[in-house]
Amino acid sequence: MIVDERITAYINSLEPELPPELSFLEREALENHVPIIKKETQGVLKFLLRLQQPKRILEVGTAIGFSALFMSEYSSSECKITTIEKVAMRLVEAEKNLSDSRFPHRDKIRLCKGEALEVLKELVAGKESFDFIFLDAAKAQYMSFLPELMKLLCGSGMLLTDNVLQDGTVTNSRYSITRRDRTIHSRMREYLYTITHMEELSTVILPVGDGIAISHKQG
Repeated sequence: MIVDERITAYINSLEPELPPELSFLEREALENHVPIIKKETQGVLKFLLRLQQPKRILEVGTAIGFSALFMSEYSSSECKITTIEKVAMRLVEAEKNLSDSRFPHRDKIRLCKGEALEVLKELVAGKESFDFIFLDAAKAQYMSFLPELMKLLCGSGMLLTDNVLQDGTVTNSRYSITRRDRTIHSRMREYLYTITHMEELSTVILPVGDGIAISHKQG
């Protein structure tokens, strides 16, 4: 927890209730320890979608489909969402949820199966572009995804990256990090340095949820 739990709980209490079907899916995920976007991150995501009014959204990291369904609920009726997932067990759940008739906007969503980097390259080859990208996948791969994401993100588009502060450990010295976590630690620090120093991007990092970075591509 990066921000005081009482403050987070209070802010979350002010958020309007999710639609019943999304609320049920959120509860189910939390009960089964499936990682989904935190309540406070949902608030920021919803705000950005309403502000940006994207027509084409790309999500890297579908998991069980909660965030794709969330974005389908709070984006415009013309919006199309492409979401990528490679983990077989999560794909089973995602396919079930994304075809569930309880979710009225599910037809906005296209699920792409496979290694994210390979799918991203295919999207680039197909000359696809997106005005909003939500990156919520394997954190150690964020840097390797970035060149392809920049090709896919159109001018004045927005990149929202989740889980960038790693529960605050990203601030720690490399030597205080357990050996098995040092690679992901150094790669995340490299990613954050890169997106805050790229001429094409204007980026702010916020201690929301497990840390988010909001990047706006210069038009």
